[in-house]
Amino acid sequence: MVNNKDLGYNRNMFSKNKILSLVFLLIFLAAGISCTSVPEEEKQNEQNELTASDSKIEQQLKKMTLREKVGQLFIIRPESLDPSYSLDRVHFSSKTGSTKIKEEMKLSYEDYPAGGVILFSRNLISPKQVKEFTSEIHNLSEIPVLVCIDEEGGTVARLANNSAFHLPKLKNMYYIGKNQDSEQAYDAGNIIGEYLAEYGFDVDFAPIADVNTNPKNPVIGPRAFSADPEVAGEMVVSFSKGLTENGVIPCMKHFPGHGDTKTDTHSGYAETLKTWNQLLNCEMIPFEKGIEADIPFIMTAHITVPNVEKERIPSTLSSIILTDKLRKELGFEGIIITDAMEMGAIQHSYEPDEAVIMAINAGVDIILIPYDYKKCFDAVMDAVEEGTLSIERIDESVRRILSIKNKYKNL
Repeated sequence: MVNNKDLGYNRNMFSKNKILSLVFLLIFLAAGISCTSVPEEEKQNEQNELTASDSKIEQQLKKMTLREKVGQLFIIRPESLDPSYSLDRVHFSSKTGSTKIKEEMKLSYEDYPAGGVILFSRNLISPKQVKEFTSEIHNLSEIPVLVCIDEEGGTVARLANNSAFHLPKLKNMYYIGKNQDSEQAYDAGNIIGEYLAEYGFDVDFAPIADVNTNPKNPVIGPRAFSADPEVAGEMVVSFSKGLTENGVIPCMKHFPGHGDTKTDTHSGYAETLKTWNQLLNCEMIPFEKGIEADIPFIMTAHITVPNVEKERIPSTLSSIILTDKLRKELGFEGIIITDAMEMGAIQHSYEPDEAVIMAINAGVDIILIPYDYKKCFDAVMDAVEEGTLSIERIDESVRRILSIKNKYKNL
C-alpha cells in the first residue's frame, strides 16, 4: 500500500522530470532548427547566386548582335583571322603560324568574332611570347575569348613537349591508369593546370575519356587511362579536378568513344559496331562519371556508330547520338564541342558549311576549327536569316557558353 507522502513525492518527481524533459526537448528542437537552418541558408544563397548569374547572362544575350552570337559558336585557329594566310596554310601547314595578334587580325575579328582560339605547336615560340599572345587574344573582345590547347600529358602536350618551355614531362595517361591511383591522375591534372593557367590558357581539351579496348586502335592507345571503363572514369574525374582547381576548364573526349576503332578520324572514316547497350556497359561509363562530376565540356568524335545511328553519319552530325543519347538519356547539360572539323572524317564527305549546319542542328554548341571559318560563319548567318536554323537554337547554345564563361572568366 502506498502512503500519501510517497504518492506526493512521486508526483513531484514526475512533475519535475516532465518539466526537465520538456526543457531538454525544447533545447533539442532549437538545436535541430539551428542545424537545419544552415543548409537552408546555403541553398538560398546558392539559388540567389544562380538567379543573379542567369539574369546577368540574359542581359548579356539581349545586348548581343546576331553576329556576336554566331561567333560564340566557333573556336578557331588564330591564322583564320589573318588575311595573308591561304586556307591550306591555315589548316594544314605545321611549319609557321601566328605568334601574335596583328592589326589586320583585330580588324578581321571585328567582322568575324569568335568565342575562342586554339593554339598549336606552331603558335608557341617562347614563354614570354605565349603570355603576350594569350593576353592579346583575351583583349580581342569584352566577352571573354577562350584560349584553348591540347595538353593531355605524354604524347600530346603542345607546351611540355616544346624544348623552349622547361616544363614537367608527364608519361602517357596509360601509366597512371595502370597504377589505378586517382591521386596520380589528380597530380597530373594539377601540374598541367598550374602551368596552363600561368601561360594564360582557359580550356584544356583533356582528359581522354576513351576506353582503350581495341589494341589495333591507331590514334588513342596509351593516351587513354585504361581498358577498364571504371578505372578510366575514376582517373578522368581526378585529372579534371586537378585542372579545375587551377581555373582551367577540362573537356572530356571523344564521345561516344574512340577507343574501339581501327582507323583514325584525322585521316578519314572510322566506326565502331557496338550497340548502344554495349556502349553503355563500357564506353559510356567514364562519360557518365564525368557528367556526375560536372565536367563542363564534352568533345565529340567523328566516328560512325551504325548500330545506333542508322544513317551511318559521324556522331558529330547525329542528333540521335548527341541530343537523344548524350543530352536526354545521359543528362549532360554542359557544352558539346566538336572535334576539329578540318579532319578527314568530315572533310572527305561533307562541304565545310554543310557540316557546320548539320552539327548545330544535331545539338552541338561549339564548332572547333571549321575549315574556312568565314564561309562557315556566313553559312550560319544565312541559315538563321532563312529560317533553317532558329534564333532560339542559337540562343540555347550561347546561353550555355556564356554560363561557363561567367563561371570561369566572370562576364
